[in-house]
Amino acid sequence: MGEKRILCVGLVCLDIISVVERYPPEDSDSRCLSQRWQRGGNASNTCTVLALLGAPCAFMGSLAPGQAADFVRDDFQRYKVDLTHLVMHPACALPTSVVISNSTNGTRTILHAASNLPDVTAADFEHVNLSQYKWIHWEGRNASEQVKMLRRVEEHNRTCPASERVTTSVEVEKSRPELYQLFPYGDVVFVSKDVAKALGFFSAPEAVKGLRGRLKPGATLICAWAEAGADAMGPDGVLVHSDAFSPEKVVDTLGAGDTFNASVILALSRGRPLSAALAYGCQVAGRKCGVHGYAGIV
Repeated sequence: MGEKRILCVGLVCLDIISVVERYPPEDSDSRCLSQRWQRGGNASNTCTVLALLGAPCAFMGSLAPGQAADFVRDDFQRYKVDLTHLVMHPACALPTSVVISNSTNGTRTILHAASNLPDVTAADFEHVNLSQYKWIHWEGRNASEQVKMLRRVEEHNRTCPASERVTTSVEVEKSRPELYQLFPYGDVVFVSKDVAKALGFFSAPEAVKGLRGRLKPGATLICAWAEAGADAMGPDGVLVHSDAFSPEKVVDTLGAGDTFNASVILALSRGRPLSAALAYGCQVAGRKCGVHGYAGIV
């Protein structure tokens, strides 16, 4: 039957990316080095990287009709991402992000225009055949609904032999307190540098040790900290670290966190130890920072 798929639940949007030589001053008129449309959104980007790394994957999220949505759907299909669980909303519009990408230092400045497109709900998730997936990853968004989805997977796993259980992961990226209710639910929890700092921590090791008590017993906590690398702690309570793998020149950091998450998920889903998965995530994320987009990471 082949390898079971990895399902990513969250946002897809359109990114309009303007690459500039340097970040423009306010109230100025500058020429771009280049401009492109790119499919964006954390869960969407995670699917892109999983697909490039050879993992069969699927995306679950909301989509609205229109030219931008057609571009998004065509791009998913180009990467062979399964779209069975797309939820269409005909009366809505697709969210858009305008991104200024500074080619001198690789920074990305994002202006996100949210729309009236709702996130997928627990009722939508009831249609997912959990036996088709070995891993389901949630980008933290409408957390109350996502908690219901995670509980459904927990109930499913209680009825299955160990070999058929679905591993879950959640990403807590934004420092919005309502997202913190996701901490006790994932088998693997990714917490961002921004959230860690908002909660009073000043390094990845400090965050991992300080936040581990929020997780359910046996869960793994992972925190990436840009050029400082990443740290994690699994069920054994041992702190694991990987240095960053910086490219010769940083040109595009947009989606680097999603690349890290996808790479770690793939490695763990294929049975690699936490230390190896963390190093792999840092390696692939480093390669991504050295290229525009994602095609050059493999």
